Order: sequence, then structure tokens, then C-alpha cells
Amino acid sequence: MKDIKRILEDYKAGLLGEDEVLLFLKKAPFVEMDYAKIDTHRGLRQGTGEVIYGAGKTAGQIAGIVLTLIDNGQDNILVTRIDKEKSSLIAECRKWPKKYTYYEDAQIAVFGDNLPIDTEGCIVVITAGTSDIPVAEEAARTAEFLGNRVKRIYDAGVAGLHRLLAHIDDIMEAKVIIAIAGMEGALASVVGGLADCPVIAVPTSVGYGASFEGLSALLSMLNSCASGVSVVNIDNGFGAAYQASMINHM
Repeated sequence: MKDIKRILEDYKAGLLGEDEVLLFLKKAPFVEMDYAKIDTHRGLRQGTGEVIYGAGKTAGQIAGIVLTLIDNGQDNILVTRIDKEKSSLIAECRKWPKKYTYYEDAQIAVFGDNLPIDTEGCIVVITAGTSDIPVAEEAARTAEFLGNRVKRIYDAGVAGLHRLLAHIDDIMEAKVIIAIAGMEGALASVVGGLADCPVIAVPTSVGYGASFEGLSALLSMLNSCASGVSVVNIDNGFGAAYQASMINHM
């Protein structure tokens, strides 16, 4: 939608002609590639351009998708789930027309810059343990890319409840909270009982055998007795951050 507004403003100011505006509107909403169909109108529909899921894609495929998005006017691009080795290959693919930043802790890459912060609300990301930080960083970096202020509170699980209560002011002031925990997943219920904002729970695959690689935490969070808690898939920090950003921008 921002692209259309910019084009209309340029047309009104005389910077674009009628034929140029019509050409933009006539373009297909996606670009056909051998291995992908690139959604070039997602930003118009949803306010945020397409995000690339890096797992399962080669460095060359990711590079091709990025260049196609850049050629179609997407200035800032987020790529999730890429390890350091793949990032190095991507960085070597060609000289990028955009700044390239790789966050190893989150396995996230950004072409260009984060979107400007355009909301006063803050998203608070809380983990139960240090082992949950990789998922938390995926959430935090994604939220920052989408133009949000983010506060991190790490290793504040229910095994030492005083660690969480030490941050009660941050919890009370949050617009949205992302609660991330493995093992029994109790953090989401505790945070949900303290906060007056939406809480998005993220179960992680952290834990011993009977945690079933996050299934135990997922079921605990789905059965939370706290009101206002929603749950995303196991280890899905990106999905939690995207939802949190939508709430924070309402």
C-alpha cells in the first residue's frame, strides 16, 4: 500500500506520467522463476514485503529471489533460517546493491535496513532459559526488522520466579509479550497471569526426552489457564514476532 501511495504522490507532483502509473498497475502480482514464484504485491496487501524462508533453499536460489525482490522495488528483505555457512555463500554470490547483515545468533539475514520504528509500543521477548535464546533472537530480530522497539528478558523461567518478577515494570508496560520456553512450558501461563497485554507463547524443542522435542511445552501452552495467551508452532520465533508486530501496529 505504501508503494501505491508513493506512486500516486509522484504522479500528483508530476514526477511520473500516466503511462508509467498504468504500467505499474498492470504488472503481474508475482514473478515466475524456475524454482519460485515471487510475490511482488505482498507489501501492497499486507504492508510488509515477502520474507524468505532460507531452510531447504540453496544460497544461489536465495540470491536469485533477493535480486528479483530488489528489482521489483522491495528495499528491505528478511531471510530466516540460514546458517553461517550458507550466509557466507550468499554474501559471496555477487556484490549486493543493498547492505547485507547476518545475525548468527538468530540465523537471520537482512538486506538493506530494518523498517523504521513507527509505533510507540514495545514488544517484550522473555525466555525461560538461556537455551531458548536462539528462538528468542529469531523473534527479536524479526520484530526489530518489522519496525518495533524490542526489550529482551532472558533466563527468567519459573524455576527461579524472582528473576521474572524483577522485570515486572517491563511486563506491565509491554504492548505485546512473546514468552518462549521449552521443557514444561510454564512461563507462558505465569506471564499471562501478570500482563494486561496479549501474550504470544512459543514452545521450544529444549528439554529432556519426555519433552518430546517441544510437544510437551506446546500442549502445556495450549492448555494455559491464563487468559489472553495465544500459541504458535514449536521454535517458531518468526511467526510469533510477525503476529506481535501486527498487534503492536494496530
